[in-house]
Order: sequence, then structure tokens, then C-alpha cells
Amino acid sequence: MTPASSPINKFFVSSDFSIYYRRAKQFDWQNQVTAVYALVTVLSGRLDCFVNDQIIQLESQSLILEPNTSIAAQGKQVEFLFMTLAPARMIESAIAMRLVAPQSMVTFGANTTVSDRKLADLFAGLVVELSDEQPGKDLVLRAISEQVLVHLLRNYATPRRSDELELSRVGLIDRRIRRSVELMHAQLDQNLSLKAVAAASYLSPFHFSRLFKKLTGATPHNYLAAVRATRAQLLLAETEMSITEIGARVGYLSASHFTKAFRLATGTTPREFRKALIPR
Repeated sequence: MTPASSPINKFFVSSDFSIYYRRAKQFDWQNQVTAVYALVTVLSGRLDCFVNDQIIQLESQSLILEPNTSIAAQGKQVEFLFMTLAPARMIESAIAMRLVAPQSMVTFGANTTVSDRKLADLFAGLVVELSDEQPGKDLVLRAISEQVLVHLLRNYATPRRSDELELSRVGLIDRRIRRSVELMHAQLDQNLSLKAVAAASYLSPFHFSRLFKKLTGATPHNYLAAVRATRAQLLLAETEMSITEIGARVGYLSASHFTKAFRLATGTTPREFRKALIPR
């Protein structure tokens, strides 16, 4: 892989999967938590990941994250890929491959780290497509991402039945907080109070906050910020709305407040993110 020298940001965003290719002299990433599967892969350098209060150092390795996992990361002279995979896509593929039965969930174990030659080759192909200006790169990115998904399912996934988790329209969520998470997604443009969010799950703010942190590894406030950042990324990729309008759509009345929150969540500003997007 190319050594981590001059900074590079390349992003491909869709509802099924997303790919972020970053090369940075200094990188600081905070409060990442989503309802999707994710894969963090360090290509060169080292990334210190803080996953649900556990420190994991990645060097030429991949970290597989299950939905509802909180992660922060820091690194210097680091080159890495961050890929997200929608739970619906993951579970549909697992069922099609006859690896799991319907109503089963796909699990990879807590904070699984892997060193895998096949994955490394696939990631090298992603980097080439993200870096080169060739027609049809979005088709190739989708094809390679499908191979990554199948490889993960073949080699690292195990089926698990769960009475708590369910696949909702906003991701894989524990049913005890599903209504609250769906409210966050449905009313991102509103100034949601903790009391209102907790009430959706018929809990007091105190008990809701404790349960939410236990189930997701994040506070409701940080989770909502991550949901807003994820929606903003999709709007930046799929629409021509102004950055100010997108900020308002995801609950930030001030453009400067939106830019600050987006930078904390992604390590880049909305304007820089849109400029680095791979056309679809």
C-alpha cells in the first residue's frame, strides 16, 4: 500500500453500503455509533480504536464491528478504509447463502480483529477504484463490496437467534429502545428532548439513559449526533441541497454548529466531504 504521506479523502455513500478511504497525517474521530455492520481496516500506520471502552490497536488488520457499537479512533500517519454494511443487506445475503435461517441474526463476535490475505486483496482493489478516475467506478465498488460481504459471511459470521434484536426500518435495534431510535430518525430536524425520546420507549429519562448506554455503548445524545451525521452524509451524496439546508434537515439551525458536529463525527467538514465524494 502507499505510505501515509499527503492527505487523501475519498468517500462513496449509499443506503446499502458506504466506503471511506482516508490517509491522514493526524486523524481524530469521535462518537461513532450506528445501527449497521462496519469494518475498519488499517492499510498503513496505526489506528488506536476505542470500542465500548476497550482499546484496540490496529496495524495492517481489520476490525469487524456489529451494529450498536460505539467507536472512537486516533492515529498519526495512517491510511485506512472504513466500510459500513446495512443489516438488511447482510441478513438477506446470509439467508440467500443458506448460512442463517429467517428471523436469525448475523454475529461476528465482540470486536473481532482479523488479518486476512483475501480481504487485503479486495481492499487494494477498492483503493485503486477510489483513487483512479475511470468510468464505471461505482459499479466496480459495488461489485468488490459484495465480495467483501460474502467473504465476511463465509469466514467469520455465525447465526444467532435473538429475542431482543429486530431488524427495523432504521437498522438492527434492540426492541426495548426501537421506538425511541425510530423517533430519532423520523424527527431529526426537531429539537428532541431526552424526555420525549425516553417517553417513546415508555421509560423515564434516567432509566432510558442507562438502558440505552448499556445496549448501544453510547449516550442518547451521542447516538442522535451520529444518526444526524449519517443522514447528512447521504443527503450530501444524493441531493444538490445546500449545506445550510442539509444542516437544517438534520436538526442544526446554525451552519457553524452543523459543520462542527459533522467534523467531530467524520473528521472532515460537509464541504470537504461533498468535494471528496465518488459520483454515483
